[in-house]
Amino acid sequence: MKMKTSLVGMALAAGFTLGGAAHATPPTPEMLSLACAGCHGTGGGSAGPTMPSLASHSKASIVDAMKKFKSGERPSTVMGRLAKGYTDADFEAMGAFFSRQKFHPTEQSRFIDRAKAKRGSEIAEQACSRCHLDDGKEGKDDTPVMASQWLPYLKMQAELYDSGVRKMPKEMADRWNKLSKEDREALLHFYASVK
Repeated sequence: MKMKTSLVGMALAAGFTLGGAAHATPPTPEMLSLACAGCHGTGGGSAGPTMPSLASHSKASIVDAMKKFKSGERPSTVMGRLAKGYTDADFEAMGAFFSRQKFHPTEQSRFIDRAKAKRGSEIAEQACSRCHLDDGKEGKDDTPVMASQWLPYLKMQAELYDSGVRKMPKEMADRWNKLSKEDREALLHFYASVK
């Protein structure tokens, strides 16, 4: 009887040990991305006009944004609180996951003024194409994808930059600050219209 009890006890101890080890496995990048899907869409393709798509962003742009949210350097309503729950390794995993996702074009013809978008195309070529590559479908280094982001989201970010609440990189600020209000608006319409 004692032998049976000992074997049962050892089996239970082994089960608890293995169960604990299974729970210690870190989440996969795909698992981490599921927490983002509610706002940024499955695979990073946003379906809502105030949320950016994350699909095809560079890993560096995702990591940079998350670190800035976590530190409070980048203003947010929700992201700052959410980012505090993740490690730098989690940010790296998320960035790698979203960088591998296909570019996500949005359908937002209800927002786009075609004449403004046409003018914005010319401005983007002159002022933005060194960092926002391929009409904004690709970003240089830590530059985010601009193409097909929701126009309401782009306008919100532009307001944060213009008010000084969000800091703009110097090279971008030098170019942005030379544009008229109308040209800035046209530029946003262009990036939102890219497919």
